[in-house]
Amino acid sequence: MGVAKQVDQSDIKNQLAAQGNKGKPVDPGVQVAQYFKGLQSRIAEVLPKHVSADTLTRIAITEIRTNPRLLECSLVSLAGAVMKSAQLGLQLGLLGHCYLVPYKQEATFILGYKGMIELARRSGAIKEVYAVVVNENDEFEIEFGIERKMRHVPNFENPGSFKGAYAVAHFTNGGFHFEYLPKIEIEKRRKRSKAATNGPWVTDYEEMAKKTVIRHIFDYLPVSVDIMRAAYTDETAVKEIYDDGEMIDVTPDFSVKVEETEEESKQDEMDFSGDVPS
Repeated sequence: MGVAKQVDQSDIKNQLAAQGNKGKPVDPGVQVAQYFKGLQSRIAEVLPKHVSADTLTRIAITEIRTNPRLLECSLVSLAGAVMKSAQLGLQLGLLGHCYLVPYKQEATFILGYKGMIELARRSGAIKEVYAVVVNENDEFEIEFGIERKMRHVPNFENPGSFKGAYAVAHFTNGGFHFEYLPKIEIEKRRKRSKAATNGPWVTDYEEMAKKTVIRHIFDYLPVSVDIMRAAYTDETAVKEIYDDGEMIDVTPDFSVKVEETEEESKQDEMDFSGDVPS
């Protein structure tokens, strides 16, 4: 794999528009489908063996098509975010592993709560890791000192407003560690995010609160440098993707004839979920 060349955004769009459209206006959704199907071989190069490049590509296309604001983002930033999910072996959208969120004209890659847990488990030293929301009417106590203790009895019938969240990691050697963040600390972190006012911070606040406290506990977990780097570089517009120190070219393969009718596009949206690996 050679060093990537500079990608000209307008040149890519012109070449895509020229492929099989005979001068007709190009629908943004079809253009995205053409781009990513032409990029599929490069996506396959960075994917873990258990994930299908075709499946990830079709999921990415569907995620982008269902959000009009993502269709306004640069193809290069969309490709960077999708390649990031491919490198990590995480599914976009469906499983809550990671998301694409538009920020101006750039697509932002955001790890989800379940994606953070999946990365932590891959270390081999962690038996289980989870996060729990604490509400105002719950019974909740924390004790620090020589021994750290925590007691939480949720009030399911009348939970009250969101109070905070904690994460617990159980190690394979029998030990454990927990961290708690009150709402005020979670809010500080949310406000530093580019996607503070849109995307999962708006639609899935509690899930993002869980992710925030899991990322906080990462500092105390025996995880690899790559996993730690992934935890601290999400919520960014990914424009440069590397594999073994070499930049990956995100120019699609224009030698491959890529055509997709509107009917095929709709069929992808209907049946792609059946290909998601368990």
